[in-house]
Amino acid sequence: MKVENALYPLTDQIETLRKDPSTKPIVMLNLLKFRLKAQYADGRKSDLTGPQAYGIYADAMRRIVEREGGKFLFAGDIKYLPVGEVENLWDIVGLVEYPSPAAFVKIATSPEVAEIGVHRAASLEGQLLICVSQR
Repeated sequence: MKVENALYPLTDQIETLRKDPSTKPIVMLNLLKFRLKAQYADGRKSDLTGPQAYGIYADAMRRIVEREGGKFLFAGDIKYLPVGEVENLWDIVGLVEYPSPAAFVKIATSPEVAEIGVHRAASLEGQLLICVSQR
């Protein structure tokens, strides 16, 4: 199994969500791997760690998601991997519920999220984002 962390979705990945006709809630499983120090693309100097920079993004993102009817369900440190094998374990996991796939796309592609995304990009080596729905 190939595992590749990324910062942004490929065009066809976001299109899959954009075309999803479901009106039921989805949960995004976030597996996050942080940089030791935040690295801002605009070259700004920062003493923030990756997790600290992500915290700035996450606090703002929580307000946006909740305003749009979503919920931050869970966040926690990843301890160890009791089943399976990956080369590098992620640092934290987060579960965020969105009212629908369309709501996720609306939020994720909004100018407001693009603005705060500088902190996310500075903080992360990469992530996996897995969309799940209830059976």
